[in-house]
Amino acid sequence: MELRLEGVSHHYGDVEVIRNIDLAIPEGRIVCIVGPSGCGKSTLLRFLGGLERPTVGRVSQVGEPPADSINPLTYVFQDFALLPWRTVEGNISLVLSDHGVRGARAEAIIADVLARTKLSDFRKALPKQLSGGMKQRVAIARALAVNPAVLLMDEPLSALDSQTRELLMDDLVGLWTRAPFTAVYVTHNLAEAVRLGHRIVVLSRRPGEICEIVEIDTPLNERRSADPALERTQNHLWALMRAEAEAADMELVND
Repeated sequence: MELRLEGVSHHYGDVEVIRNIDLAIPEGRIVCIVGPSGCGKSTLLRFLGGLERPTVGRVSQVGEPPADSINPLTYVFQDFALLPWRTVEGNISLVLSDHGVRGARAEAIIADVLARTKLSDFRKALPKQLSGGMKQRVAIARALAVNPAVLLMDEPLSALDSQTRELLMDDLVGLWTRAPFTAVYVTHNLAEAVRLGHRIVVLSRRPGEICEIVEIDTPLNERRSADPALERTQNHLWALMRAEAEAADMELVND
């Protein structure tokens, strides 16, 4: 299933936050959205997930989700959003039971996603017993359990330290390499975008417009931090964003 934004613009009251966005999210690819603070990255994610409707334009789904998709559009947030009184497997089973999936089928799904996210030994642990990286692995496992057509990821690694971010990026690459999925990944971190994105969408400061779309052909599992080509891509992204970020940093905040 592919997602499309066509001619999307949006206002919050008198403030124009997004202007004339045309964007396709192709099936089986990770599309990263970057840009200065306040440029509308998370707003676009809410449009794609159906949580809000744009003032102008159209958001559409092309094709059908997988036949066994339980929840076609699923979020992964930066704050993990785990219920503290439920175990790892309890947090995952909750989203399944909400969709009527219980018993042996639910057990099989839970075992599968725990194995895929390296959490099989921690299924009985409570969130308070887990590191930040492990909490985010639980959130990713919970999202994978419903077999979404598209993962909508809103700065999922921004609350983690740099070493844990590196490990989680490796995990995401491994998950995608073994079973390619479609994702929209919002981040302010250009190193993350270059490591994980097949397509990187650079937004201007508010009102957010597309400055450029950068395609990276290097397979995810062949990307290395010291790769000169990827370093050039990251430098190019920063050159696109720097003036916009400086201007955005000096703007007044509207309540």
